[in-house]
Amino acid sequence: MRLVSEQLAQQLAREVKPLYTVFGDEPLLALEATDRIRAAARAKGFVEREILTVDSGYKWGQLAMAANSQSLFAAQKLLELRIPGGKPGTEGAETLREFCAALPADTVTLIYLPELDWRAQKAAWFEALDHAGIVVEAKAVQRKALPQWLAGRLQAQGQKADADTLSFIAERVEGNLMAAFQEVQKLALLFAPGPLNFDEVRDAVLDVARYDVFNLGEAMIEGDAVRLTRMLDGLKGEGAAPPMALWSLAEEIRAIGKLLDGQAAGRPLNTLWREARVWGAAHQAALQQNLRRFTPTQVTQALRHAAAIDRMVKGLAKGDVWDELLQLAMRFARAGAQRPVKA
Repeated sequence: MRLVSEQLAQQLAREVKPLYTVFGDEPLLALEATDRIRAAARAKGFVEREILTVDSGYKWGQLAMAANSQSLFAAQKLLELRIPGGKPGTEGAETLREFCAALPADTVTLIYLPELDWRAQKAAWFEALDHAGIVVEAKAVQRKALPQWLAGRLQAQGQKADADTLSFIAERVEGNLMAAFQEVQKLALLFAPGPLNFDEVRDAVLDVARYDVFNLGEAMIEGDAVRLTRMLDGLKGEGAAPPMALWSLAEEIRAIGKLLDGQAAGRPLNTLWREARVWGAAHQAALQQNLRRFTPTQVTQALRHAAAIDRMVKGLAKGDVWDELLQLAMRFARAGAQRPVKA
């Protein structure tokens, strides 16, 4: 059974299963998920704990030995298997399949994996884990969902905030969920339960955002000029490489061009995603919602502008690269806006 991390607490309240697998790209949510599983297992009497870590010297026979060994001090055991690399190899894959086919008695097994791509999730060993127990995915909280996530965390500690306050906090901690968690905890220490005042929150919350060049395209296609400006300023301040920012924007523009050409030829979007290299349901939904704002002419001019910025990056032309990157992004953030292209 596949769950997201937010569903785990309800499942554990009903029963504790003999096998849990936690994986994903959000460390905070993965840590919280594993802590919940351990706590629920202890509450059911699984007090002994054995940890196995798959490293370069690990022998997969240790898993079977740990599963079959009985303790003199506790009848029930929590067995943890950590696979930091996310790849069990041929022997490990077969061992995991055999393990899932005959789960040990009086044992709760917790397997921890990092983020896995779609190929790994389709592998026989991972599907065996899915069929035999509970698989919990610690998915990163999307930018649009962050205010709601913050509201839920505040509610859990007896506090609440209006939409403006939640948006302000989300802007300050974008891309850094651990920092968001810490800021919410700090608000519990500073202020009493109940509604939070915007001015007090503003003074208390630090600017701990971390910006990723791969999120530039998302802000661009959504037309969020304020966020774009903040992200590019943040990336510049963090010493990000301009070629990476340019590549991220140009790839998004090329994808938009391919989608527009495909639609003009009468082809449905569902068949164009792979050709345009647009992956992920959230990315596809954002493009589908905003695609009508763009035109082939706009795409052509933007790609010419990107080529001009590339010459600046290589020292072949003069100009402020970061300012030009902002202007390039604004072609899409401001629907229909036009700007002369530098030769």
